[in-house]
Amino acid sequence: MAFFGLFGRRRKNREVIERLYTAIVEQSRATVFYETIGIPDTLEGRFELLTLHMTLVTRRLKAMASPGPDISQDLVDLTFAQFEAALREMGVGDISIPKRMKVMASAYLGRASAYDEALRLGDRGLLSDSLGRNLYGTAPKAPEAVEKMTDYVIHSASALAKATLEDFFAANPPFFAEIE
Repeated sequence: MAFFGLFGRRRKNREVIERLYTAIVEQSRATVFYETIGIPDTLEGRFELLTLHMTLVTRRLKAMASPGPDISQDLVDLTFAQFEAALREMGVGDISIPKRMKVMASAYLGRASAYDEALRLGDRGLLSDSLGRNLYGTAPKAPEAVEKMTDYVIHSASALAKATLEDFFAANPPFFAEIE
Protein backbone atom coordinates (compact mmCIF):
# COMPACT_ATOMS: atom_id res chain seq x y z
CA MET A 1 0.00 0.00 0.00
CA ALA A 2 2.79 2.44 0.89
CA PHE A 3 4.49 1.61 -2.39
CA PHE A 4 1.54 2.89 -4.42
CA GLY A 5 1.37 6.08 -2.36
CA LEU A 6 5.07 6.68 -3.03
CA PHE A 7 4.57 6.07 -6.75
CA GLY A 8 1.74 8.62 -6.88
CA ARG A 9 3.81 11.21 -5.00
CA ARG A 10 6.84 10.71 -7.28
CA ARG A 11 4.66 11.08 -10.34
CA LYS A 12 3.12 14.28 -8.99
CA ASN A 13 6.60 15.63 -8.15
CA ARG A 14 7.76 14.80 -11.67
CA GLU A 15 4.82 16.74 -13.10
CA VAL A 16 5.70 19.73 -10.90
CA ILE A 17 9.36 19.57 -11.94
CA GLU A 18 8.46 19.33 -15.62
CA ARG A 19 6.05 22.29 -15.41
CA LEU A 20 8.62 24.33 -13.49
CA TYR A 21 11.32 23.43 -16.03
CA THR A 22 9.02 24.51 -18.87
CA ALA A 23 8.34 27.86 -17.14
CA ILE A 24 12.08 28.47 -16.73
CA VAL A 25 12.78 27.58 -20.36
CA GLU A 26 10.00 29.92 -21.52
CA GLN A 27 11.42 32.77 -19.44
CA SER A 28 14.95 32.14 -20.74
CA ARG A 29 13.68 32.27 -24.32
CA ALA A 30 11.82 35.56 -23.99
CA THR A 31 12.57 37.61 -27.08
CA VAL A 32 13.51 40.67 -25.01
CA PHE A 33 16.83 39.02 -24.11
CA TYR A 34 17.76 38.56 -27.75
CA GLU A 35 16.12 41.57 -29.40
CA THR A 36 16.53 44.28 -26.74
CA ILE A 37 19.50 43.08 -24.68
CA GLY A 38 21.42 41.66 -27.63
CA ILE A 39 22.29 38.25 -26.27
CA PRO A 40 23.15 36.09 -29.27
CA ASP A 41 20.21 33.89 -30.31
CA THR A 42 22.45 30.87 -30.72
CA LEU A 43 22.77 27.52 -29.04
CA GLU A 44 25.37 29.06 -26.72
CA GLY A 45 23.23 32.12 -25.96
CA ARG A 46 20.24 29.95 -25.13
CA PHE A 47 22.38 27.70 -22.94
CA GLU A 48 23.65 30.76 -21.07
CA LEU A 49 20.18 32.18 -20.47
CA LEU A 50 18.81 28.82 -19.36
CA THR A 51 21.75 28.38 -17.00
CA LEU A 52 21.18 31.86 -15.56
CA HIS A 53 17.46 31.33 -14.95
CA MET A 54 17.96 27.82 -13.63
CA THR A 55 20.56 29.17 -11.21
CA LEU A 56 18.19 31.85 -9.95
CA VAL A 57 15.46 29.30 -9.27
CA THR A 58 17.62 26.53 -7.82
CA ARG A 59 19.49 28.85 -5.47
CA ARG A 60 16.13 29.89 -4.00
CA LEU A 61 14.87 26.32 -3.75
CA LYS A 62 18.07 25.21 -2.01
CA ALA A 63 17.56 27.94 0.60
CA MET A 64 14.05 26.73 1.42
CA ALA A 65 12.93 24.09 3.86
CA SER A 66 12.30 20.58 2.59
CA PRO A 67 11.31 19.67 -0.10
CA GLY A 68 12.90 22.77 -1.69
CA PRO A 69 16.43 21.33 -1.95
CA ASP A 70 15.09 18.06 -3.38
CA ILE A 71 13.06 19.94 -5.98
CA SER A 72 16.18 21.92 -6.85
CA GLN A 73 18.17 18.73 -7.43
CA ASP A 74 15.37 17.15 -9.46
CA LEU A 75 15.20 20.29 -11.59
CA VAL A 76 18.94 20.20 -12.28
CA ASP A 77 18.71 16.48 -13.10
CA LEU A 78 15.91 17.13 -15.59
CA THR A 79 17.89 20.00 -17.12
CA PHE A 80 20.86 17.73 -17.77
CA ALA A 81 18.61 15.01 -19.14
CA GLN A 82 17.26 17.62 -21.57
CA PHE A 83 20.80 18.71 -22.47
CA GLU A 84 21.68 15.10 -23.27
CA ALA A 85 18.51 14.65 -25.35
CA ALA A 86 19.33 17.84 -27.28
CA LEU A 87 22.83 16.60 -28.04
CA ARG A 88 21.41 13.33 -29.34
CA GLU A 89 18.91 15.23 -31.51
CA MET A 90 21.80 17.23 -32.95
CA GLY A 91 23.41 13.94 -33.97
CA VAL A 92 26.15 13.74 -31.36
CA GLY A 93 27.19 10.10 -31.13
CA ASP A 94 26.99 7.90 -28.05
CA ILE A 95 30.76 7.91 -27.63
CA SER A 96 30.95 11.73 -27.58
CA ILE A 97 27.97 12.31 -25.27
CA PRO A 98 29.81 11.80 -21.94
CA LYS A 99 32.61 14.19 -22.94
CA ARG A 100 30.15 16.86 -24.10
CA MET A 101 28.03 16.42 -20.96
CA LYS A 102 31.13 16.85 -18.80
CA VAL A 103 31.95 20.12 -20.59
CA MET A 104 28.37 21.34 -20.22
CA ALA A 105 28.25 20.36 -16.54
CA SER A 106 31.49 22.20 -15.88
CA ALA A 107 30.22 25.31 -17.67
CA TYR A 108 26.87 25.16 -15.89
CA LEU A 109 28.38 24.69 -12.44
CA GLY A 110 31.01 27.39 -12.99
CA ARG A 111 28.42 29.94 -14.04
CA ALA A 112 26.01 28.95 -11.26
CA SER A 113 28.80 29.37 -8.73
CA ALA A 114 29.84 32.77 -10.12
CA TYR A 115 26.27 34.11 -10.16
CA ASP A 116 25.52 32.74 -6.70
CA GLU A 117 28.70 34.22 -5.23
CA ALA A 118 28.06 37.67 -6.74
CA LEU A 119 24.45 37.67 -5.51
CA ARG A 120 25.39 36.36 -2.06
CA LEU A 121 28.05 39.06 -1.69
CA GLY A 122 25.79 41.74 -3.16
CA ASP A 123 28.64 42.58 -5.54
CA ARG A 124 27.05 44.28 -8.54
CA GLY A 125 30.39 44.67 -10.36
CA LEU A 126 31.23 40.98 -10.01
CA LEU A 127 27.75 40.03 -11.22
CA SER A 128 27.95 42.43 -14.16
CA ASP A 129 31.37 41.06 -15.17
CA SER A 130 30.13 37.47 -14.98
CA LEU A 131 26.99 38.24 -16.97
CA GLY A 132 28.88 40.15 -19.65
CA ARG A 133 31.47 37.43 -20.06
CA ASN A 134 29.06 34.50 -20.04
CA LEU A 135 25.96 35.81 -21.82
CA TYR A 136 27.77 37.42 -24.71
CA GLY A 137 30.92 35.34 -25.07
CA THR A 138 32.87 36.93 -27.91
CA ALA A 139 29.83 38.73 -29.36
CA PRO A 140 29.74 42.52 -29.11
CA LYS A 141 27.97 43.81 -26.03
CA ALA A 142 26.75 47.24 -25.12
CA PRO A 143 27.58 48.24 -21.54
CA GLU A 144 23.99 49.47 -21.12
CA ALA A 145 22.66 46.04 -22.07
CA VAL A 146 24.88 44.32 -19.51
CA GLU A 147 23.67 46.80 -16.89
CA LYS A 148 20.05 46.04 -17.80
CA MET A 149 20.74 42.33 -17.39
CA THR A 150 22.45 42.99 -14.07
CA ASP A 151 19.39 44.90 -12.87
CA TYR A 152 17.13 42.12 -14.14
CA VAL A 153 19.11 39.44 -12.29
CA ILE A 154 19.24 41.41 -9.03
CA HIS A 155 15.52 42.17 -9.15
CA SER A 156 14.67 38.57 -10.12
CA ALA A 157 16.77 37.19 -7.26
CA SER A 158 14.99 39.56 -4.89
CA ALA A 159 11.55 38.53 -6.18
CA LEU A 160 12.46 34.86 -6.00
CA ALA A 161 13.70 35.30 -2.42
CA LYS A 162 10.10 36.13 -1.48
CA ALA A 163 8.64 33.19 -3.41
CA THR A 164 6.93 30.39 -1.55
CA LEU A 165 7.01 26.69 -2.28
CA GLU A 166 3.49 27.09 -3.63
CA ASP A 167 4.81 29.49 -6.28
CA PHE A 168 7.17 26.77 -7.45
CA PHE A 169 4.54 24.02 -7.23
CA ALA A 170 2.35 26.20 -9.44
CA ALA A 171 5.28 26.55 -11.87
CA ASN A 172 5.14 30.29 -11.39
CA PRO A 173 8.61 31.51 -10.39
CA PRO A 174 8.40 35.28 -10.01
CA PHE A 175 11.10 36.57 -12.30
CA PHE A 176 11.43 40.33 -12.68
CA ALA A 177 9.32 41.11 -15.73
CA GLU A 178 10.55 44.47 -16.87
CA ILE A 179 13.55 45.03 -19.09
CA GLU A 180 13.52 48.17 -21.13
